[in-house]
Amino acid sequence: MMNPRRIVIVSLCVLVIASVLVSSVIIYHLKCPVDPPLDVELVDIQMIPAGDIKIAYKEVGTGDPLLLIMGWDGTMDLWEPQVVNTIAAHYRVIIFDNRGMGGSTATEENFTIELFADDTANFMDALDLEHTHILGWSMGTQIALELALDHPENVDKLILYSANCGGDEGIFPDPEVTNKFRNISGTPEERALRAFEVLLPEQWLAEHPNPGAYFPNVTETSPQEHIDAQWYAMENWNGSYSRLPQITQDTILITGTEDIVFPPRNSFKIAEQIPGAWLVQFKGGGHGLMFQYPEKFSSIVLYFLKHSSTTCS
Repeated sequence: MMNPRRIVIVSLCVLVIASVLVSSVIIYHLKCPVDPPLDVELVDIQMIPAGDIKIAYKEVGTGDPLLLIMGWDGTMDLWEPQVVNTIAAHYRVIIFDNRGMGGSTATEENFTIELFADDTANFMDALDLEHTHILGWSMGTQIALELALDHPENVDKLILYSANCGGDEGIFPDPEVTNKFRNISGTPEERALRAFEVLLPEQWLAEHPNPGAYFPNVTETSPQEHIDAQWYAMENWNGSYSRLPQITQDTILITGTEDIVFPPRNSFKIAEQIPGAWLVQFKGGGHGLMFQYPEKFSSIVLYFLKHSSTTCS
């Protein structure tokens, strides 16, 4: 039979060891930061001064940076969360609101595509990013192209989703589509329906009648005068077509066969001008094809970032 005193000593030793282990775990967690959650919707919005404005942004994931540039009338919560989170499993993904949109501030200066590109470069400087991969959507591709041309040292690989080079060479939507896109009348539900009809092909929308199943929960708002100013910035931009051969970064263009906002011919024209550019076309894809095919879209982006010729230095 074991000595009771020995039992007490053994028990005390176990308690001491357990206490030390628990303390070590607590100290480890206090000293070692926990990785941020790979869910962009759970990440808090941050603010940072960039040039003459303050930019609202989020970031998720670790690794080489990938900066996402939003398009016209959009805020950062319009990015498809599954796409952001999937890519963030491999890269440090940064999303932000353009000047005057969502949580970002603006000045009295007139909006231009060149100004948006400078804002993006200033934002990168504020984050101490010497260079980064860039993914632009819609008007965001125009900003991305201007950034690559005016600040080439800041851009690694270039992903242009539903692109338009602007100027006389850019192919823009039919007036009917433009009017539907810019129509701000009616209830929020009616406006949302018009947006879905522009972003998504008619047949696909009929087969997927519940936008809540695939569309993000957009809560940020922007002043109408800033939305209009973005539109005028696109209209007044001289474009980048003649300068596109100067782009040396690895570039991929992603477009949908049913895109009625920036028709796919835009992407073909740009791809023909940028040496060695890749082009991927989604059959049945609309302007919002990342909402239709988030897995395929993410896979293409990741494949390009991994397998195109140059890498971050």
